[in-house]
Parts: sequence; C-alpha cells; structure tokens
Amino acid sequence: MNDKELLHYSRQILLPEIGIEGQQRLLNAKVLIIGLGGLGSPAAMYLAAAGVGHLYISDFDKVELSNLQRQIIHDNNDIGKYKVDSAHKSLLALNPSIKVTPIYKRLNNKALIEPINKVDIVLDCTDNLNSRLAINKACVQTKTPLISGAAIRMEGQISVFNSNLDNSPCYNCLYPNDQEIIETCTETGILAPMVGIIGSLQALETMKLIMGVGNNLIGKLLLIDGMTMEFQTIKINKNPNCPTCT
Repeated sequence: MNDKELLHYSRQILLPEIGIEGQQRLLNAKVLIIGLGGLGSPAAMYLAAAGVGHLYISDFDKVELSNLQRQIIHDNNDIGKYKVDSAHKSLLALNPSIKVTPIYKRLNNKALIEPINKVDIVLDCTDNLNSRLAINKACVQTKTPLISGAAIRMEGQISVFNSNLDNSPCYNCLYPNDQEIIETCTETGILAPMVGIIGSLQALETMKLIMGVGNNLIGKLLLIDGMTMEFQTIKINKNPNCPTCT
C-alpha cells in the first residue's frame, strides 16, 4: 500500500482485529455482486470504500426513476443507463484504486459458473427465488461462499452459506420449495433503509470472511423487523435430503 491508500484505510487498519494484514487481504480479494438494486447498492459501495480489490458487478437492468428511492448507487442522471454502468462510475469515483468489472448479461444456471470461479465470495442481491436458487447451486458446485440477503416491506434477512464446510447448510436447505414467491417489492413496497441495512450487513459479513475475523452467520438466519426493531437469529440445519448440497 502507498501512503494515500494507508490514509484511506487508516480507520480500519487501526482496528487490532484487522491491521495491515487484514487490509491487505481485502485488497487481494475478488467479490461478485449479483444485482445492483436496493441490496447491491450499499453492499457494493461499502466494499469499494473498504478496499476490496476487485469487484465484479452483475445486472442486466437499466435505472428507472422508481429505483432511486432506495438504490443509492444511482442518481437522476443515470436514468435509462445500465445499472452496471452507473454503479461502475460511482464505485470508481468513491475509490479509484480498486478494479471494477461490469457484467451486463443475466447470470443463471451454467452462465453463473464462469464468473463465480473467478472470485472468492458471491453476494446474492437479487429479488426473486429462482435466481437465488440458481446462484446457490452454482456456489455449492464451485464451493464458493455465498452471502444471501433479502428485504421486503419493513422486514429483512441475511445468512451466510459456505459449502467448504461439511456442516454448512445451503440456501436450498433453508428454502426447499422451488415454487416462486409471489410477493415482490414492486407489488408490496419496501422502506428504503431496510435494504440499506441488509446490504450493509452483507458487506460486513463479506469483509469478515475475507479477513477471517469475528463470528459469522453460517448456519444461522438473522431476521430483522424494522417496525418493532426486533432482531432474531434462527439456527439453520443442513437438510440431509437437500437436492443441491447432499
């Protein structure tokens, strides 16, 4: 790290659990973020600001006015542009020393394997069950840790899955039914800070895994109720009959 980078990351380096070694691990890391919406926006910005060296960002959609209520990586000037282009611009403006690789196509099934093989960790910031199950399957096949988040209305959840560990469940263990969930933010609404909270926690869990510090949410599901401000952690067991990870 040069003097400018040392100053940029100084507040993290001061933490005894991180130091120079932890910061260097971040700089050496490669992370794939799938979805640059309400969850992916804060997750990507915090990971970029913290110095994750190479971010792969994937989204096939374009910015719309209704996105700006919660997708804070974009602004009014980005309406009509691809989200990955808007995010690419914002991330490099925040931290020009990192590398950002945009992926414009929809990643599903076999198309997921190639980019996932290039990274250390995947963040699922999508908004539908089919995509989440496909991402989970690809992460299990490649044994790539997965940070999964979701939010709707004033509720959110996050968990970490790591197929490198024999006792770690996968997302399919948590949701064994592949039937599509009907509710979406478009139909039921979302309070903006809710996705900000979950996306930020995804960034936090990602950084902890990269640096090897603290406890993580492997085998646990953290539920957050924004209306009552209640946080609940539920244990997730590995499903011995899971069609994906067993």
